[in-house]
Amino acid sequence: MSFLVLVPTKQVPDTDGVIRVTPDELDVDTSHLSFVINPFDAIAVEEALRLRERREDVEVVVVGIGGEAYEDELRTALAMGADRAIRVDAAEPLDPWNVACILSELARRLEPRLVLMGKQAVDDDSAQTGQFLAARLGWPQATFASRIDDSDHGAEVARETDHGIETLSVTWPAVITADLRLNEPRYASLPGILAARGKPIEEMSLEELGIEIEPRVELVGLQQVSSQRTGQQLETVTELLECLRENTELF
Repeated sequence: MSFLVLVPTKQVPDTDGVIRVTPDELDVDTSHLSFVINPFDAIAVEEALRLRERREDVEVVVVGIGGEAYEDELRTALAMGADRAIRVDAAEPLDPWNVACILSELARRLEPRLVLMGKQAVDDDSAQTGQFLAARLGWPQATFASRIDDSDHGAEVARETDHGIETLSVTWPAVITADLRLNEPRYASLPGILAARGKPIEEMSLEELGIEIEPRVELVGLQQVSSQRTGQQLETVTELLECLRENTELF
């Protein structure tokens, strides 16, 4: 029996792009943006590949939830070295609870020993899906992992907290979410990219999984925050102090 690692991935706008809000202030204007794998999910893919390099029985399966455009990011994961890819077709943006519902049903069908995913997505920064998923499955969880030492029965995980590094143990099956310090994702090689183009991506529908979307989060508005700054050149320290006294509300 293979050690199956399920790695959920999310498509997010490239963090180097310029983010603009749509005129109705209810969404992000994506017309000029390029998309990438969520950076924390790329770290999870890399860690799954490293786990496969340490163990001969590991199979890495990546999953994306969204429209056909998600296939580009799944092929990137395949080019990095993932064994299989699955896309669950979903037309609308989903909140963390509904994503966890989909992933939990997928996990019940695939029976992975480990679900390894990013701790959060850089577009909404919710950091909730992994926790919801572990609760729905009834599995142990380790979030914000900065080191994973696996064994036949489980893993010892060092996790980032506000008070420092906490180390805990989990038994398989488990849910682990990856922090930034866990690793540095590899670049996809040219042979890997070419091979990934020919690999099939399995498709599933929400109806096939028996999932009915029940939104739990309502987006009521977005605000574009200006990053423009104004500068004033002063001649003396006395002028600087006077300026600071007159503009204390800015500090």
